[in-house]
Amino acid sequence: MSDHDALPLDRRRFLGTVSASAALAASTSATGNADTPRPAAADPRPPVTNPRATSGDLRHSPRWDELFTLTVGNSNGDLNGTDQRVVQAAVDTVARMGGGTVRLLPGTFRMRNAVYLCSSVRLVGSGADTVLVKEPSATTKLSADSDWYDQEITLADASGFRVGDGICLRAKNPHHGGATVIKRTLVARSGNRFKLDKALRENLWATGNPTASTLFPMLSGEFVTNVVIENLMLDGNKANNEELDGNYAGCIFLQDCADVSVRKVIARDYRGDGISWQICHDVTVEECDSRNHTGLGLHPGSGSQRPVIRGNTIVGCHIGLFFCWGVRYGLAEGNTIEDTKTAGISVGHRDTDNLIRGNTVRRSGQAGILFRPERGQGFTGDRNTVEGNTVVDSGGVDAAAVDVQGTTAGLVFRKNELKENRGPARRVGFRLGKDTKNITLDGNSVDGFAVTVDDRSK
Repeated sequence: MSDHDALPLDRRRFLGTVSASAALAASTSATGNADTPRPAAADPRPPVTNPRATSGDLRHSPRWDELFTLTVGNSNGDLNGTDQRVVQAAVDTVARMGGGTVRLLPGTFRMRNAVYLCSSVRLVGSGADTVLVKEPSATTKLSADSDWYDQEITLADASGFRVGDGICLRAKNPHHGGATVIKRTLVARSGNRFKLDKALRENLWATGNPTASTLFPMLSGEFVTNVVIENLMLDGNKANNEELDGNYAGCIFLQDCADVSVRKVIARDYRGDGISWQICHDVTVEECDSRNHTGLGLHPGSGSQRPVIRGNTIVGCHIGLFFCWGVRYGLAEGNTIEDTKTAGISVGHRDTDNLIRGNTVRRSGQAGILFRPERGQGFTGDRNTVEGNTVVDSGGVDAAAVDVQGTTAGLVFRKNELKENRGPARRVGFRLGKDTKNITLDGNSVDGFAVTVDDRSK
């Protein structure tokens, strides 16, 4: 996607598009098997060869020679500053103009809140010379109850909190005992009382030990489309921050978005995930460097369709590439994944019909490639193709380079190279669990293991 392709799309239109897609899916499932690809019908309409800018036309637009661009720097841009506020001002201004580019000049920007992305805006840095750094986090208890309809909280110790800060509110839910997690922004204060940008919509009572922390994604997108993030560095400053997991945050966190490209981004040292996208479709992440996060390096999250994950480097994370729930029709290609604490690549809950090709996985703590057991038949990551990957030195003395668990079915492993340089011990190349079925092994090379294939399904 380039400047020429940027088109405005507000939240209402985005939701309308999603609703239309859902209706189409329902129609498909009512008339046949939705899992069976159908050939595209030929379109009898004349092709669009000379489009005009027409109100509400989100599919075709002229390729303009110039779109609106703002530069942002510490001292020599169109807008100048040293924290997230100047970046946010530029994003909002460009969005109001119908889309374009925010170009971040070399400099360092300190983050006390997320930069909230807008549709049809490109956020482009100057490579490793553009650095966004998360400020140290502060945490305190809430000193008064707040009900679900309230739009304010009272902090026990407000010394680390300012108006404008992004915060995460966490508590034990008083009704079902599960976790409550709420992300908000502080917009006004009187002493230790702070107004929030939105109502709580959950009860935060003293019985649930509620806390507030200055934790947030560094770049955040919700219900946005046609977005590019490119050529910048994000430093999560994990030594001075508490944990916030990848279902809520990361160096980049996207929720309910579509048509997003993340290219040549360096994401490092977040106490959580590197890049996480949840229920986001047609997301491309390529040539990024995601390293030393306490969570997941790249996290294509629940329900995300057709991700393209290509040419990235992932180092030193808990898991390298984690397919969450229901990630389908995706491509993971040419990625290098090293020194993860557990799995290099992990696939599980209804992650089906993906192609995992040409990746290199080295020195994973437990398994190079893992297919998780999940809850049983119908829940596992079936019908995936794994081909041309290289897996080197995975796990401990009795680990498997490729570990297929649970009732996982219909996988194809073709022309992969599994290597073990530390001695065979009790190590296994392919381990197929007793309830797996229809696993195809075709032309793979397995070298240095005590057992080439441990097939327990026979």
